[in-house]
Amino acid sequence: MNYIEYGLSCIFASAKGRDAKLFTKSPAFAQHATATIALSCPDAGLSGSQMHKELSAEGAGHFPTLQWPEASAETKQYLLISEDPDAPLPSPIIHGLYYGIPSSATGVSNADFEKAKEPYTLKGGFKYGKNRRGTVYIPPRPLLGHGPHRYFFTLIALNEVIDVSNLSELPTADEMAAAINGKVLGWGEWIGVYERKWE
Repeated sequence: MNYIEYGLSCIFASAKGRDAKLFTKSPAFAQHATATIALSCPDAGLSGSQMHKELSAEGAGHFPTLQWPEASAETKQYLLISEDPDAPLPSPIIHGLYYGIPSSATGVSNADFEKAKEPYTLKGGFKYGKNRRGTVYIPPRPLLGHGPHRYFFTLIALNEVIDVSNLSELPTADEMAAAINGKVLGWGEWIGVYERKWE
């Protein structure tokens, strides 16, 4: 299987960098072209740092700890999305989508992403939307030999609570982009890098 995967990596070597289709490029961010929230990851270091094995599918697949400053008075809620624009597909892969994060939060850790009793609800007190597999989170696992992949973790501050009455039980990134249009106050981004090398 490794030979097949490596062969596919060679074929699709140039199929990377779908940055123009990242979540923050949707119309909801027309007035917010650049990040204004400082988002950090003590598990891995500065944005652009290599993610260690425990944060990947080859290890425990933990969700990285993320931290940010206290919210402004205008912030009513947060949205968090994780995506990989370097997969050999037309659009970035959605690894995780989380909404209803309270404005009192100043970070998340792996324990927050365990399922709670209520449907599509997590122990961190927020809900999750649809990723590529319909799971809570897909840890990094780029194609073998496809080079470094960037995993964007983006936190969005909203000036209104999301109206869930117009959303699916497991909302997609497209649904969420429409739901937050006109509600974005600002956003922050942390990028982790992971690569599976042929050895």
